Amino acid sequence: MRPRVVPDHGRGDVDVEAAERAAADLLTALGLDLTHENLVDTPGRMARALAELTRPEEFDLTTFANDEGYDELVLVRDIPVRSLCEHHMLPFVGVAHVGYLPDRRILGLSKFARMVELHARRPQTQERLTKTVADHLERELRPAGVGVVVEAEHTCMTLRGARAPGTRTLTSTVLGRLREDPSSRAEFLALARRP
Repeated sequence: MRPRVVPDHGRGDVDVEAAERAAADLLTALGLDLTHENLVDTPGRMARALAELTRPEEFDLTTFANDEGYDELVLVRDIPVRSLCEHHMLPFVGVAHVGYLPDRRILGLSKFARMVELHARRPQTQERLTKTVADHLERELRPAGVGVVVEAEHTCMTLRGARAPGTRTLTSTVLGRLREDPSSRAEFLALARRP
């Protein structure tokens, strides 16, 4: 029996109609004319887009017995990341590199991307996203080590404020042997950051 991963970010059901009314109020307060033909449907589109960006989908966490006793690094690189900065509600976009040192079970490769998406779909900080993915993988799989690196461009910094386009933020979390053993840590970080 596969464990079902159900997102729980402490939120109830989405009230799209209330979100649409709130979006209309916000856009009107910003001075936009919602009677203009190009903007008349914008509050609804905005509400549905934000609901999509903050509602992860559940999935089956497929693992398999590690019958071969594989104990070397498994790394999936360049997993797309799309999340929202909880301070400005603006997107940050980039990639995650997720790896682990197997123990008794191995993870189905597609589940790396599913796990990143599960945790990315909510307003948050990049630091929290990085740690949450690592902690979840460690809790569900119990591997010998886990490593997660997230590289992202934050539009709250590139489009406003500092207006520094092209800047990227890197965060990492390493657990178990990838944290404790310097050579394993170095191997993970070198492979995760290789262009």
